[in-house]
Amino acid sequence: MKEFRYTRAATVDEAVTAATTTPEPSVRYLAGGTNLIDLMREGVEQPDRVVDISRLALADIDELPDGGLRFGAVARNSRIARDERVRRRYPMVAQAILNGASPQLRNKATVGGNLLQRTRCGYFYDTTAACNKRMPGAGCDALHGFNRMHAILGASDSCIAVHPSDLCVALAALDAVVQLRGADGVQRAVPLTEFHRLPGETPHVETVLAPGELVTAVDLPPAPQGRMTYVKVRDRASFAFALISVAVVLDTQEGRVRAARIALGGVAHKPWRAFQAEENLIGAPAEDQTFRHAAGEALASARPYQHNAFKPELARRLIHRTLVELASGEEGQSR
Repeated sequence: MKEFRYTRAATVDEAVTAATTTPEPSVRYLAGGTNLIDLMREGVEQPDRVVDISRLALADIDELPDGGLRFGAVARNSRIARDERVRRRYPMVAQAILNGASPQLRNKATVGGNLLQRTRCGYFYDTTAACNKRMPGAGCDALHGFNRMHAILGASDSCIAVHPSDLCVALAALDAVVQLRGADGVQRAVPLTEFHRLPGETPHVETVLAPGELVTAVDLPPAPQGRMTYVKVRDRASFAFALISVAVVLDTQEGRVRAARIALGGVAHKPWRAFQAEENLIGAPAEDQTFRHAAGEALASARPYQHNAFKPELARRLIHRTLVELASGEEGQSR
């Protein structure tokens, strides 16, 4: 592991100051460390300074005036999953968390870290492989390598990796907003659907964060009307990343769709919202053919690669089945 400087921050302002005024060229925030420490040990991440934010007063789950909830950035995933308000008002959030990692990791992993975790692409982790995300301009061995787990939406010839988070897919479907603190106390709010960037020609730039900017919280608006669920398809029943996952909110009345939200995981560089499919569902009959058509629309621009040609059809079937189950009053489960 490369030698680095370590700073333990006592306040948010102290953390941001340490990250933005340091002479070192590469700085990383450390909270739970479930991803960063692994990457440092493997030589993928090589920061010059690590700013420890694990003791900041950002671990609470607070009520918002409008009826939503605020998750502090260092709130542990396990705490969120067992919070009664989350389980009652936003069950897909608890489902998504419990479908990810292991109990031990969920006890360490944080909300902010979940947003910022990096891809599990094997070529990204292999320092002998060509990877534009790890080393810009090096190329992408995944394009013509083993790409079974890789993207089918929003990818580019520079990178076809996927974002690995389960929680972020649920947050995207719920229109969550990320709260940020930058240098000189500057605060801003970014919709989670706009927080992560698609790869384009700069896959190493993964979010809209400015240098040293810190995630302080994630806000959920009031729970939407209707039923919701998170469903994940994976190779084994635990501790496996999604082949495809889907977070769906569906509100129906008198046999017609009043509102719908569809977010996909395991398909793109970011949690993928099927906005056009959602819009076209509004006012349509809540029936099998409608949901089948919506599922097709959600994957209309899919571009599979050699080893993941099964993904578009798997995603279509998962969306269709989940919509049908929600419309009929059933609840989706992990597969």
